[in-house]
Amino acid sequence: MDATTPVIFQINDLITKRASALRVRQQDTAVSLGTLLDKYLLHAPIDQLIQEGRITPRAADTLFAMQDLVYISSNGGQLLDMFAGIVFTQNGKTVSLTDLPLLEPSLVGESEVSVIDLTIDRTNVGYHRNWIGFHRRRWHLSAGAYMTFVKSTLESEYDLGDVETILQLNTTDRKLKLLKALARRIWNSDFENYSRFIGDKLIFKSGDETIRNIADGGGGICSEKVQALKFLTDHFGLRSEYIIAGNNAQAPAPVDKLRELLNTFEFRFSKRYMRYWQHTALLYDIDGTLVLVDATNGNIPFLFLVDDAAERLLGYQDKKPVQVRMVESEENFYYHRVPQDVPENLFCALEGWIPDADMMQVFDNELGLYLSGEYFIGPVPYLNEKEFDKLKEEYNTVCRRANLEYFVNHRWDYDSPLGQTFVAMEARVSQKILQGKEHFLHRYNEWDGQGHEAGLVIIKVRRQDKSVSPKPQVQI
Repeated sequence: MDATTPVIFQINDLITKRASALRVRQQDTAVSLGTLLDKYLLHAPIDQLIQEGRITPRAADTLFAMQDLVYISSNGGQLLDMFAGIVFTQNGKTVSLTDLPLLEPSLVGESEVSVIDLTIDRTNVGYHRNWIGFHRRRWHLSAGAYMTFVKSTLESEYDLGDVETILQLNTTDRKLKLLKALARRIWNSDFENYSRFIGDKLIFKSGDETIRNIADGGGGICSEKVQALKFLTDHFGLRSEYIIAGNNAQAPAPVDKLRELLNTFEFRFSKRYMRYWQHTALLYDIDGTLVLVDATNGNIPFLFLVDDAAERLLGYQDKKPVQVRMVESEENFYYHRVPQDVPENLFCALEGWIPDADMMQVFDNELGLYLSGEYFIGPVPYLNEKEFDKLKEEYNTVCRRANLEYFVNHRWDYDSPLGQTFVAMEARVSQKILQGKEHFLHRYNEWDGQGHEAGLVIIKVRRQDKSVSPKPQVQI
């Protein structure tokens, strides 16, 4: 290797497809892989690397996120030891941390470089995230941006002079005001999957990543939004726990079976159990006041239910459901308190252990690309016209039965009267969906085989005979 040849260290995560590349110094090629990882992953001087032009800001963000996939955090947010069970590979072969890195010649544009291409295989890593340290570490990454998000949220709800008073959080009322404002801000953001196919193209977002996406005009699905709210409120010391919910899931949650599913990933024949975590919410204890908060939106009403009202949804006897409007019908969702390892490990699995989490949300969970009080937008992937016609007829049957206005397009555009109405109402969202076609097809072809094309289905969710748009449910 020529002494002037740049050396690129490419770190890849096998499951999530996250990848980060940075330029290392020539002398680093003479050390072991373990030493290299200590220097550029565990103790990566990210700000310095950016200043020296050795890593791009986007690659730096990815590197920061990948640190949490490899190392556990202390309660203070410092990275500690590597998770047990991690395997590293180069060229498909397992390598030891004591091995010297393998360098391969490559081209970046027309420039010759040497590449250390390392893949992280976390297949055998268990669920050991320290959520306290994880959230604290993620807050420190962009503390100013998160405080700006919080303050701008409060300023949209309250007089400017009241914001700093509320942030003192020295009374129950002020804590409730902060919680309600943040929950409403997150609920008002898009319920969407389109951001999985644009921008950073994350198959599943953590809470902090969801907040940044909301700040940029996007949103998330229920499991992302509840994590976003908990990420913010954990910083302010508001005690909370995750709640799981699902359609016709009235009996006590089958906790042992759900734990088993998170270890085996055998989801194919487990729908009777999986319906219990179709949805997630949060339960807060604010100075002894219980508050059930559902800030997810889409087809779920805004819930901010206090004490007895919360207990009516969570009680073990005479449990009351929340009526949820699906595209075709209305369903009863039941909420459950469960040991926190169940939802926490579910989020870990979606974020870092299930490689097709993005496809699962769009298709298996039937959430499409975007869902609001008025519209459902979904992809229609197909191999040929015969397959497209079959899918179109299925939508015809469902939408006619439910008396819904709809249009199924074999192209990924809005070339229909309904499509143009949607564009006029949701110009920003419609453009983001258009931008996602290329990566959506890339991911779908990885998931279901090559050669697909994709169109869009647009459904006006609000029924023509009456409105069933959800009404906010708030009780204080």
